[in-house]
Amino acid sequence: MQRHPLIAAISLGLFAGAATSSALADTTPLEQQLKDLESFQVIAHRGASGHAPESTMAAYELAHEWGVDYLELDVQITADGELVVFHDDAIDRTSTGEGAINDHTLEELQALDTGTWFNDANPEKADAAFEGAQIVTLDELFERFGHDERYYIETKSPQLNPGLEEALVESLEAHDMIETGRVLVQSFEQDSLLKIRELNENVPLIQLVWYHTNEEDDSQLQEWTGVTPGPAEITDEDFQAIAEYAVGIGTNVTYDGNDVIDANFIRQAQANGLPVHIYTINETDEMQRLLDWGVNGLFTDYPDRLLELVE
Repeated sequence: MQRHPLIAAISLGLFAGAATSSALADTTPLEQQLKDLESFQVIAHRGASGHAPESTMAAYELAHEWGVDYLELDVQITADGELVVFHDDAIDRTSTGEGAINDHTLEELQALDTGTWFNDANPEKADAAFEGAQIVTLDELFERFGHDERYYIETKSPQLNPGLEEALVESLEAHDMIETGRVLVQSFEQDSLLKIRELNENVPLIQLVWYHTNEEDDSQLQEWTGVTPGPAEITDEDFQAIAEYAVGIGTNVTYDGNDVIDANFIRQAQANGLPVHIYTINETDEMQRLLDWGVNGLFTDYPDRLLELVE
């Protein structure tokens, strides 16, 4: 595989401190986006989902109002081929409907209430305005915030959403999100990321990983999809293999209450050209611990807490 052309440009010193003002003036928005990943990023997980129903316009409006760096979202495909912003494979948990999301048309899905559940689960945060909240399409999200926001998009369950990558790239191109440095695409599935790259090599990609204990030996850690060895066995070559197609890595920090990575993991990934973003961190003391480790960004349901720390 060939190294992402923009990663190669950075490695050649495009953004070195001694760069001339002329060179900086020639920096494209996409190149600037990748440079920005070296600094800390506040990533609103499914919007400000600790304060409003996840993946709804209300949650994204709140995160946007607070000035986060990225709106994080998952995309899936409806039965009639529309891209919608929704996390679960089934609609039961956060809507008044039942069944697999991609068994329903957009019209059927947007007739559902995806806000009242939040009020019921969080009476202290309940808001009548959340009642009747609709599932949002990707186009609607782009039309609402345009290039005033950056978007951190996961290709969700690609094996259940055939054609997802093609539809996503088509939408990103139609809304001019790639060359303007407005989007990152993330996935646990390496094949999904490689397919995105085949469709448009300029889409910045984030490889998600999830470390957990081995079912046969709970003293051993492994990665969910096998994209890397366990953290204790990971090598520079493993990180470099990811850096051939991705511009960063997203990972959990704990499993079953225990740390699965440490500050050395962060430094090793960064030394191999991969900024590290950690999911999903909601407690202030844990946010501070990871800031002290030098992570490049945190996914959080409470971006207000994180913004207060970093500002």
